[in-house]
Amino acid sequence: MKGFKRFLGRAYLRIIGWRWEGERPDVPRYVLIAAPHTSNWDLPHMLAFAFIFDIPLAWMGKHTLFKGFGGRFLLSLGGVPVDRRAPQGLVKQVAEEINRRDQIALAVPPEGTRSRAEYWKSGFYYMALEAKVPILMGFLDFAGKRGGYGPLLTPTGDVKADMDVIRAFYADKHGRYPEMAGPVRLRSEDEDEAGPKLASDALGREPSVEVPIETAAAAADTELEMPREPQLAV
Repeated sequence: MKGFKRFLGRAYLRIIGWRWEGERPDVPRYVLIAAPHTSNWDLPHMLAFAFIFDIPLAWMGKHTLFKGFGGRFLLSLGGVPVDRRAPQGLVKQVAEEINRRDQIALAVPPEGTRSRAEYWKSGFYYMALEAKVPILMGFLDFAGKRGGYGPLLTPTGDVKADMDVIRAFYADKHGRYPEMAGPVRLRSEDEDEAGPKLASDALGREPSVEVPIETAAAAADTELEMPREPQLAV
């Protein structure tokens, strides 16, 4: 079966004039970045590369989808049921599932949408960090008609430093619709750099004293973008 899938993947890419790059990781479990993601064509391309490199591709889906015969079919296609209401939280839930398996490449499109997003969702990073597994940088480059897999990155917990490595890798990779691709950046990076904000930011006037934005927000009774724990959305 592996040989047949490899044949199909290579045949598909040759027909559309693409080439494959990289090699199969020598680790059994990892989180796979699927980027850039700007088109429905990303899926067949991603599957072709997974077939060629024999990647044990897995993906996350709402737990209610995995019931009955249809659910068993989705499981056979690599589906990983997740329950966002679980008390341990989504990140820990997925990390436990990763470590429960002998091998898994959990594919996560960090942009979260085919439309332009100003930030990547951080779930891929914190799932890998919690599970203590590396992150594999998968890519599609429609401009160069190439795709495959780059280096493994072991997350250190230093988000900015790790994201600098990821940014450098994806700098020359372009989706089918480049204008729909946003910056390779997590929201928490900007929040960390911004530092404490003042009441003037929240209330639109100069305060008599410098007050942390949390206090100003309460006074204004306004919903604000506050520094918070890293996003767990995927």
